Amino acid sequence: MVTLTHLKSLQAVELSIRKGSLKAAADTLGITPAAVGQRVRTLEDYLGSDLLLRGRSGLRPTAQLENALADLQMAFAALERVTDTLDFQRVSEIQIVADPDWADLWLEPRLGTFREANPNILFCINGSGDVPLRLGVPDIRIDYGEGPGEALFTDAFLPVTGPDNARRIAGWDPVLQMEGMPLLHLKRQRDDVDHPGWVEWFQKFGHRESGPDRGVHYPNARLALDAVRQNVGFFVCGLSLVLSDLEDGSIVNPFSLDKHLIAPHPYRLILRADAAKRPQVQRFAAWLRSKAIETRDEIQKLGDCSSD
Repeated sequence: MVTLTHLKSLQAVELSIRKGSLKAAADTLGITPAAVGQRVRTLEDYLGSDLLLRGRSGLRPTAQLENALADLQMAFAALERVTDTLDFQRVSEIQIVADPDWADLWLEPRLGTFREANPNILFCINGSGDVPLRLGVPDIRIDYGEGPGEALFTDAFLPVTGPDNARRIAGWDPVLQMEGMPLLHLKRQRDDVDHPGWVEWFQKFGHRESGPDRGVHYPNARLALDAVRQNVGFFVCGLSLVLSDLEDGSIVNPFSLDKHLIAPHPYRLILRADAAKRPQVQRFAAWLRSKAIETRDEIQKLGDCSSD
């Protein structure tokens, strides 16, 4: 059936119009803006016409989409209601949409312990996992930024690099020892929820005067950290995402621990109201909070270093 084949593309189109941008639609779906754009283009290629136009106030529908938009919006609103009504059939599933770096680098390494204790609970995280993505509001959202929900922890950002690079700068001028060193950055996604990086770090701590924004820009922290492990360069990263790497020595912090920046926003836990009543979700949320406390304790140690 053609409609079912293009259901994800139709969802991407409807959300992009409703939210006003591909980025906002991507945040809702837990995928990248590029993936949302690809879903939209797939449908446009199939139909042979454009569906979205960019305007000053955001995305708006083309004339062809305008004729179908009311029905499309009603259809997805109805699907969301059906999803909520039939949610009792999915009591062993937990659907999560989360900040991608947090999901890949904080949640994934820890999730195995929860799975071992709860083998019957299945997950879909950012559209993939044990069970397929379902339409509608996820059971749990983890956002980075200000907004609703319960603050899990506020990260601290510090420089990391490979052991070889750390040795390279160990004997250099302590005032400008990062001058000329290869810098790695994250691509800016949204100005209102940006992570601190090299520009902010150099402004506060010095060690470099020229080109604080030069270097390779990566779409996510996982790729940047892969480059760090290969001694490609130096990267400012959230401590919560690299605790295990620092422990096993695959990456190192080349500066004293007091030279860190506190993130401007926390990671926030948001539970869908009806999902929060399910024992499986309650169990997972309690486990999530306990792991967040462990991470907060590790970040607090940096604060203790600053007061020494």
